This record gives sequence, structure tokens and C-alpha cells, in this order.
Amino acid sequence: MSFDVVMPQMGESIAEATILKWHKKVGDVIAKDETLYEISTDKVDAEIPSPSAGILTEIFVEANKTVAVGTVVARIGNQGEPNQSSPTPNPSTDKVSNLDKSTTAPKAKENPKESLEERVKTQSSPLVREMAKQHQIDLSQIKGTGENGRVTKSDIEKIIREKRVDIGSPGLLVPMPMMGPRHDPAAPTLGAVPGLSIPPTPHVPAFTPEERVKIEPMSRMRKIIADNMVNSKLKTSPHVYTIFEIDMTNVSHLRIRHRKKFEETYDTKMSYMPFIMKAVIKALQAFPVVNASVDGESIIYKQDINLGVAVSLDWGLIVPVIKNADSLNLGGLARSLNDLAERARSKKLSPDEISGGTFTITNPGVFGDVFALPIINQPQVAIQAIGAIIKRPMVMTDEAGNDSIAIRQMMFSGLSFDHRIVDGAVADQFMSIIKKELETDAFGLE
Repeated sequence: MSFDVVMPQMGESIAEATILKWHKKVGDVIAKDETLYEISTDKVDAEIPSPSAGILTEIFVEANKTVAVGTVVARIGNQGEPNQSSPTPNPSTDKVSNLDKSTTAPKAKENPKESLEERVKTQSSPLVREMAKQHQIDLSQIKGTGENGRVTKSDIEKIIREKRVDIGSPGLLVPMPMMGPRHDPAAPTLGAVPGLSIPPTPHVPAFTPEERVKIEPMSRMRKIIADNMVNSKLKTSPHVYTIFEIDMTNVSHLRIRHRKKFEETYDTKMSYMPFIMKAVIKALQAFPVVNASVDGESIIYKQDINLGVAVSLDWGLIVPVIKNADSLNLGGLARSLNDLAERARSKKLSPDEISGGTFTITNPGVFGDVFALPIINQPQVAIQAIGAIIKRPMVMTDEAGNDSIAIRQMMFSGLSFDHRIVDGAVADQFMSIIKKELETDAFGLE
């Protein structure tokens, strides 16, 4: 008896995925829950375990191919069963095992009463719709290259590259109207100001014919990171920065005194990061606008504090999210952080665990970085960077006003914030709370 392996749905908004790598080849024996292949979606890379033990008899979808959720990608047979190869299913007609056909994107003509908006949603992913919205592309006019005419990210990228501006063309890009020489002070200040848009620069070749180069295509994750960073910095948020110097000697002493008991109690290592997260939570509670997002001319105040912590991977960067972080104590934050970081590096995260963040912390200090000014992770309005903690001589003043020089554990921390809704004074007050907490609080340990 054979078992069909289907492309899993890695979240409600995920409709397709790309197979990155097969860990087994046809004829190999595989155990149940052993890694069979790796996939990449708009949100996360993941290793997919085998749903059954047996022999991999057929592979229907090659590496680097994108298929819809529910597509049969391989077949596993019982050991000892003859390998009866059957024709490779066409991606557009793959049978779906244990899934209703309605879960895949239907053709528009199958439901004549379906609205245009519903057809667009079923024929594109949330990422594609967001890209189309940002570049003013009419998705209903595009004939997609995906399954059942689905519009893929590659389709949108191609249209953007071609800069199609001729009226009536599919995938119309509407040029932004330019403002006159004067700007109306009464005009809304939230959102893009067309007259201030930067004109495109001529393409400069990345290398000359004489150069010795190695050309390697970007991975799916790298392309998503690139798109998000460009959109955040150049098209969405006016970035402003502030840098604070924080004395981490208090936290260092707390770690020395309580580290052994902490790790025995919570069965996880005690790093500096949970202390920083705890201080950030208090600052976010004091200044909710830093825990917000912008929607047109509205400010969306998030009622939950979901902390994203950037994790560097060999193949890119990912930001797991600790949901409702304000409900956790120091030990809970440490356990959640270490668990998410470990599973991020082993590709065990689900899409829900890297979405929904309201504020992000990134820690380049682990690589020796003194301080950094990171790009905001949309749709958030701020991101904090943690620099290396280094011993430095500092001038200390006692209660009597006497100065002395002491060796202290010092750290620079930079905050990048969206100046549309976060003022400089608010950002500095926000960082002041973090500084005070880290320099003076006992964090419930004493």
C-alpha cells in the first residue's frame, strides 16, 4: 500500500510553498517523522517530516519548484513492495490526499457569482497582494503563472522590473502624481508624500566583463528579506535614530549571584537578553505608541506585547516572536527565547511563531558590534539594537559628589523609530526607562 505525501499548509494564509531540498532519493528507506524534504514559504523555511515509514518510491516535484498546498509531491510505499512507477502528476492536476479540492485556489470561472475581490484573494497570497498594493498593480488584470492561474511573487517582481506604465496593460503601474513647487502645510502628514519620492537611478552593472566573479541566485528567504528592508526604509517609515549608553554592571552582578540557581530552577541558560526584554516590556507599557502600527492616517495601538528577537541563521535572518511577553517572568522569557532560537536554527518553527510581533530586538553585539542602527521590521514602528557589553573605565560620582574611576560593564543600544508617530522626545524617554531598569532593578531575583 502506498502513501501520498502532500504539500502541507504551514498557516492559514499560506497557499503555496517551494521545495528547497529533498533529504531522500527514490529507493531510499525512510522512517516515520524522519526529515523528508525542506520547504520555503512567504513566512518561514521548514523541514517536513515523513508522514509514514517505508520506501520513497516516487518524487513528483523537483527542488526549487513552487506548488500549491495540497499538491502530491511524493509517494511512499511499504518495504518489500515492488516499485511501480506511475506518471508524474502535472502540478495543475495533482490529486489531493485528505484535503478537499476547495482548499486549493479555484479557477474564477468555477463560481460565476464569486466577487472580483474574492477571486483575487483566492488567486494570490497575502504577500503578493501587499506587493501589488505598494506598487499600485491591478491583480485582477494579471494572468498568473502559478497553479490555476495563481499570481505568484515572481509574477509581481517581473512586472515591477519591467516598469510597465502604459495604460490598459495588464498589471498596470500607475505613476505617482508629482506635487507642485509648494507643499500645503494642512495636507495629511501620515503616509507617503508623492512629491518627495526619489526618482529611480540608472542601473549600474554589478560587475564588469573583466572581473572574476561567482554568480549565485538569491535564496527565497534572502529575496524576501531584501524586499522587506527596501520597502521599510525607502517606501514606508521615515527612520530616525537615538543611541543610549547603558551600564550593565548591575545585570552582570545579578547573573553572577543568581545564575546557578536560575538555571537549576528554569532548566535554561541565563543570558543578558531576558533582562533587556524585561526592561523593554516596562518601557512599552509606559509608551504604547512604540508598540503600535500605522494604517493610513490611523494609529493602531496593539494591546498585546509580542516581542520579536532576531536570530541569525547560516542561510539568512529570522525573527521568532514571544507572544504576550508581558505575562512572563524572567525565567519564562529565557525559556521562550532559547526554545525559539534553537528551533529557528533547526527549521522547526511554524509560521505563527514568526508573525504578529509588535516590537523587535536585534543583538549584533554577540558578534562584537559596538552599536547598530537597524531597519524597522514592518508593520512595527521601532526596533532596538543591542551592542557588545564591554568593560570600560567610567567616572563614577558618589552621594557626596566625589568622583572616582571604576571599571564598568558598558553597552550601547540604538533605537530606530518611525518618525511619523514616534517623536524624538518619546523615543528618548522610552530608552531612558530601559536604561534605568537595567542599571537599578533587581528583576525579582533579590
